[in-house]
Amino acid sequence: MMSPFTVAIDGPAAAGKGTISKAVAAHFDLAHLDTGLLYRAVGARMLTGEDPIAAAQSLVAEDLENPDLRTADVARAASKVAVIPEVRAALLDFQRAFARRSGGAVLDGRDIGTVICPQAEVKLFVTASAEVRAQRRLVELTERGFETDFNTVLADVKARDDRDMNRADAPLRPAEDAVLIDTSDLSIDAAVARAVSAVEAVRER
Repeated sequence: MMSPFTVAIDGPAAAGKGTISKAVAAHFDLAHLDTGLLYRAVGARMLTGEDPIAAAQSLVAEDLENPDLRTADVARAASKVAVIPEVRAALLDFQRAFARRSGGAVLDGRDIGTVICPQAEVKLFVTASAEVRAQRRLVELTERGFETDFNTVLADVKARDDRDMNRADAPLRPAEDAVLIDTSDLSIDAAVARAVSAVEAVRER
C-alpha cells in the first residue's frame, strides 16, 4: 500500500457513501473520516445558540461523539452551516491532514474529490435517486423513533440537494475523474464490491 493513499468518496445524503466508505476503509485497512460529522457537529452547536464560525474554529474530537448528530434537525443545520465559507475554511486543514496521514485514509463527504483532496488517488461519487434516498432515510429515522412521513423526508432530501449543489462555495458535484456508483438498484454488497474494485484498479497500476 502506498503511503499516503487517499480515497475520496462524495455524494448526496442517503446515497450510501457512509456505508461504502466504512466498508472500503475496513477492506484496505485504512483510516476513515465521515467529514459530514464535522459539519453536523458545528450545526449541533449552532442549534444551541453558538455562532457557527466560532463553533467550527473551536471544534474538538469530543464534539463528533454527540449522539444527536444523526437527527434530522442537526442534518438540516449541517447543510446550512456548510454554505458558510468561513466554516468550510476552518475545517479544511483538519480534513487535508487526515487525508494524507501515514497508512492512507478514506474520507467521505460532498467536496472531498473536488476541493479537499483533488489529488486523491481514488475518487468515487456515490449517488441514487431522490426517491430511493428518501425511503432509506425514512426507514432510518423511523427505526430511531422519529415520527415523520415519506413526503416530508423527500422534500427535505430535495431541499438539501438544492442547497448542496447550488452553494457558491464548493458545490456538490462529481470530480471529473470520479468513478460514478449509482446505488438506486444495488444491494449494499454490490455497491461495496464496485467501490472495492475501483480502488483495486488503482492499486494494481
